[in-house]
Amino acid sequence: VQLQASGGGLVQAGGSLRLSCAVSGPTFGRFVMGWFRQAPGKEREFVSAIMWNGGTTKYRDSVQGRFTISRDKAKNTAYLAMSNLKVEDTAVYYCAADRGILSSRMAIGDDYDYWGQGTQVTVSS
Repeated sequence: VQLQASGGGLVQAGGSLRLSCAVSGPTFGRFVMGWFRQAPGKEREFVSAIMWNGGTTKYRDSVQGRFTISRDKAKNTAYLAMSNLKVEDTAVYYCAADRGILSSRMAIGDDYDYWGQGTQVTVSS
């Protein structure tokens, strides 16, 4: 399984971006897609996740109402639409995937087996 993240860039505070994560390889069965981010000098943190078949979603509190995760099964792609971006959203964003994660553990990065290369999101003031 390979993940390719894209869509990052430089945007002013209040702006919007949409990240994409294309998944190649076997994608059958129960498959969770997650987005995590890591800012310089900080630990990786959970942003959002979605169950591939059930559509159950989860968000960290600070992005709730501003970010929307979705997936297109036909395209094997997950998206993270980000609006009203804040300077503190600046980070490298990583997508991750795994087949066996329970919804109760969607925010646990160590539970994901597959990771994309990351895409930089920079929000200027």
